[in-house]
Amino acid sequence: MNLTPSIIKELREKSGAGMMDCKKALDESGGDIEKAIEWLRKKGINTAQKKSSRSASDGLITVKINDKKGIIIEVNAETDFVARNENFQKFCDELAFTGISNEAESIESLLNCKFLDSNQSVQENLTNLISKLGENIVIRKLKYIKQNSGTLEKYLHNSINQNSGKIGVLLSFTSNEQSKEVTNFSKNLCMHIAATDPKSLNIENLDKKIVDGERSIYIEQLNSSDKSKDIVEKIVEGKIQKFFQEVCLLEQIFVMDNKLKVKDCILAFNKEHNENFQILDYVIFKLGQE
Repeated sequence: MNLTPSIIKELREKSGAGMMDCKKALDESGGDIEKAIEWLRKKGINTAQKKSSRSASDGLITVKINDKKGIIIEVNAETDFVARNENFQKFCDELAFTGISNEAESIESLLNCKFLDSNQSVQENLTNLISKLGENIVIRKLKYIKQNSGTLEKYLHNSINQNSGKIGVLLSFTSNEQSKEVTNFSKNLCMHIAATDPKSLNIENLDKKIVDGERSIYIEQLNSSDKSKDIVEKIVEGKIQKFFQEVCLLEQIFVMDNKLKVKDCILAFNKEHNENFQILDYVIFKLGQE
């Protein structure tokens, strides 16, 4: 029978089943929505709505750069088996391309975008993929960066292809020119970020709540000591400075050097290569991390 797009869409929204399953169900049910839903249930077709209640804690981090634009996206699945499925990987890659093309800055805006050059939305393609793969799949978070005055670099850890892995880093920086040395240095910085997971670029940008929380812990630890208030304050300040070296990117010891802080390695690099390399921002996504 001749099925209209609107009735197919209505069944998909009510059942969560894929497009082809909905078409078949409507054909077998004479276009009756309720009978089509019953047909789907009798055939044992698991719907996306049922799957959406299941926990999705595996998946992939996908990072894509297109000239001055970059995006990093976490897409979750229930198992690593699905995360290694070619259809899932293809979806993640095409999702990132769609996000960059549409300059999507939120999951909501991305879900409403047309998937690639198709007439279907990202949400519709996601629903189809859930039905096809048999697992709950969730677009968990994303970060879009447009850097007109800088350059972007990426790194993927535990990668399964050139765009996806379990840890992703997107770095934006400025330099005098995009030389081989600059490219290698920026890649090494991305690898450092993946290894150390800094909480901020520098001390000034570190969330004051995090610092206050650490300070209160240190004070509590020293409350039972017989040290004077002045001594306690000095010890706490020393611990805070050490904390900065652990969580602030520019204060961390560069893992590729193991002696100098990142900020000092940047100074040394600029002096050696007559450069003006500066980190503008960075994003790191670790699979399953808040």
